[in-house]
Amino acid sequence: MQYNFLEIEAKWQKYWAEQQTFKAETHSAKPKFYVLDMFPYPSGAGLHVGHPLGYIASDIYARFKRHQGYEVLHPMGYDSFGLPAEQYAIQTGQHPAVTTETNINRYREQLDRLGFSFDWSREFRTSSPSYYKWTQWVFIQLFESWYNTSSDKAEPISDLISEFEANGNTQIKAVADEDVKQFKAAEWKAMKEEEQQAILLQYRLAYLADTEVNWCPALGTVLANDEIVNGVSERGGHPVIRKKMTQWSMRITAYAQRLLDGLQNIDWPQPLKDSQTNWIGRSEGAEVEFEVEGHPEKIKVFTTRPDTLYGVSFMTLAPEHPWVERFTTAEQKAEIDAYVEATSKRSERDRMSDVKTISGAFTGAYALHPFTGDRIPIWIGDYVLASYGTGAVMAVPCGDQRDYDFAKHFNLPIPNIFDGVDISEEAFADKANTRIAQSDFLDGMDYYQATKAVIERLEAEGRGTGKINYRLRDAVFSRQRYWGEPFPVYYVDGMPQMIPTECLPLPLPQVDKYLPTEEGDPPLGNAEVWAWDVKKQEVVANDLIDGENVFPLELNTMPGWAGSSQYFNRYMDPHNEEAIFSPEAIGYWKGVDLYIGGSEHATGHLLYSRFWQQFLYDRGVVPQAEYAQKLINQGMITGTSALVYRVSGTDQYVSYGLRKDYQVEPLRVDVNLVNASDELDVDALRQWQPQFEKAEFRLEDGKYIVGREVEKMSKRWFNVVNPDAICEQYGADSLRLYEMFLGPLEQSKPWNTAGITGVHGFLKKLWKLYLNLNEEEPSAEALKSLHKTIKKVGEDIEQFSFNTSVSTFMICVNELTAQKCSSKSILEPLAILVSPYAPHIAEELWEMLGHQGSISQAPFPEFKPEYLVEAEKEYPISFNGKMRFKLKFPADMGKEEIEKQVLAHEKTQEQMQGRSPKKVIVVPGKIVNIVG
Repeated sequence: MQYNFLEIEAKWQKYWAEQQTFKAETHSAKPKFYVLDMFPYPSGAGLHVGHPLGYIASDIYARFKRHQGYEVLHPMGYDSFGLPAEQYAIQTGQHPAVTTETNINRYREQLDRLGFSFDWSREFRTSSPSYYKWTQWVFIQLFESWYNTSSDKAEPISDLISEFEANGNTQIKAVADEDVKQFKAAEWKAMKEEEQQAILLQYRLAYLADTEVNWCPALGTVLANDEIVNGVSERGGHPVIRKKMTQWSMRITAYAQRLLDGLQNIDWPQPLKDSQTNWIGRSEGAEVEFEVEGHPEKIKVFTTRPDTLYGVSFMTLAPEHPWVERFTTAEQKAEIDAYVEATSKRSERDRMSDVKTISGAFTGAYALHPFTGDRIPIWIGDYVLASYGTGAVMAVPCGDQRDYDFAKHFNLPIPNIFDGVDISEEAFADKANTRIAQSDFLDGMDYYQATKAVIERLEAEGRGTGKINYRLRDAVFSRQRYWGEPFPVYYVDGMPQMIPTECLPLPLPQVDKYLPTEEGDPPLGNAEVWAWDVKKQEVVANDLIDGENVFPLELNTMPGWAGSSQYFNRYMDPHNEEAIFSPEAIGYWKGVDLYIGGSEHATGHLLYSRFWQQFLYDRGVVPQAEYAQKLINQGMITGTSALVYRVSGTDQYVSYGLRKDYQVEPLRVDVNLVNASDELDVDALRQWQPQFEKAEFRLEDGKYIVGREVEKMSKRWFNVVNPDAICEQYGADSLRLYEMFLGPLEQSKPWNTAGITGVHGFLKKLWKLYLNLNEEEPSAEALKSLHKTIKKVGEDIEQFSFNTSVSTFMICVNELTAQKCSSKSILEPLAILVSPYAPHIAEELWEMLGHQGSISQAPFPEFKPEYLVEAEKEYPISFNGKMRFKLKFPADMGKEEIEKQVLAHEKTQEQMQGRSPKKVIVVPGKIVNIVG
């Protein structure tokens, strides 16, 4: 009976689907366990063998917890709003929904073939109106909330309005815009509706504001910082400029400290925590106010080094600072305008990372030192960012390297006040952290004393205050795209209004073009039926807009991270049409127990989703502030690229061993054209790409041998290995085992298809053990092999050391094969142990053992330590330290009895030749030494 893996795997995949084997029950009496994979984005290329690594690991753990008696929620869905589908729509005219559906069907086919125990009854995609109804609902809750710093949580905006009506805002402590004006209750009541709404926008957690954004003209949309690489868009490599636009934003800064503190309460990888900590960027210092000559405005500067205030010799504003134009003199206007225009073409990330380029321009204006009254020239420079601090720095060239370089470049004065010691360029690095607050006021103080004294004086004189600052900025939430969640917003006299929640979802309208309009509006501006009728409570044609009953709808859509910021909660009750989830569902599942996904999502997804969770917690929607207690970042499976070597300037290609004799250019070719011995199929290569059709190939020993290079698996490097091909040749169970066998889950490791033959051979050997099953009592050796495996595999899974489990299986099967074990009492628990890793063969073996139904619910075998206790111990018998022979004794035999039996043994008599021993040393379980 052959191991026909293709037939077996198809059989059990069909069984699981028909029986809904892995459907989770919310009202179960079992304890719960929630295992989640990060949302995949379904691309047209489908999966390669690197993608399933995390899915296999999470599936092993989910199956293990079922064996332990847990009700396991292990869902899967799709993050299906994305720029690639929209770009394809722009190029071809095909609706993104069609492209997305095709891609999802391809993903589902591949995922099913790998035997994952997903609860497909809970599947959804973010682009379904039934799903994004609840994304829109959360947005409305954010709009209708403000952050009360007194209670340190989000509260309903209606409470804020009540406070305004009773007492005005003079006693309000909130996270809000900086320029909120103070008013009393009578003044609030006297305001017009539009003025009140404008003030409320300054407090709302979802708000409209003019914001500096990363604008990509080629894509026609705003990009987040993590969507930009080396100054161009990650998607397509298009130029990105800085531009001021009216955008929806999320007041995530209100949660900065809580997001930091929350990291202490969750079991996430430290590098990921460090990434979020750095992104939030907490720093303590002072906010200093500088008056400006001839202007009523004061420039606020945040500094972590208040003690350096006496070293300020100029100021630098970010080029996009809102007051640059106001401060610039007529003489400097042309230079300033040109510099601002040039800077707008550089991303913030480029400006932060570029420490070599020095550029700037003088505004012609002067600030006044808050203590000395000295005139301080105001410059602009792109090393200062509007999004960090206040967008202005007090430049201390004798204490900061970039300020020093800037001052030297533009021949600005550099005060030498390092405690009275002149500085030189060579000594700068050593002096940079030295206290430089040189003044009679601070004489004799150390850094800490000086810092405290400066802050106290600033506060006493009304020129500043101590402050905690965060690098984290409010998150821009608008995208000028079609393929995204529509905002549930319409506008009355320019002020945003929310569509009633009972009218959700607000679905995407049909458009003829997916590009911005000729007037520059986002793609939704092409929709002809995109207005809101407040009486009918429905979407109507644009030509009905009258400003009384029918109003324009928002033209922007939400960003990609909107749908992935609460999907983990929606899985708990995915088909609930009345609520985001029921109290029963959220009360049972509560949160994610194990979350597995890539470290590249540290801020783009994980920080924003934590923010949404904390907000929903404040509003009583969810029961815990952190949604995932444990998170694991799986490593990357890298590809082994294949290289051919073209002789420079020719159409000749030399084999790997000949390359050193020529000046060559390495070119990557499709790894699927190369066998396990690195031999290239030259004929297939000629057919692969036209450039190779007439090429000349110089062989070694009649073969063309390619070079190899380990790098990221990517279509770009032609090193992608399709899991379908692996499943066809070796089976899904072999693929699952091999990916785990490659190395520790968190580490990157190279793929080598040739290596899979080892685990495939193991499965064949495992299969043969079950071909002659019997009811015989197992031997002590078989019980020992089994229970060693139970112990090790159980510990490995709990510690996510899946690679060592595979090795343990191999050892166990080898031992049982050598023992010729066919006992059901051994092989039945072994099948359960293997089941999480190789579920298809385990199901078939379970059936061969005489069981009905799925192995997935069978209890995990109990480890019994007594089977590892040896009945006998073998002792080396030594004479004067030299071992002469060995004897076996019962493991529990005492020292005196061992000594007695050794001395009576004929071999001992032979060695002693009638002499009496001087001493007998018995080390229990180790050795017997006779001194004679």
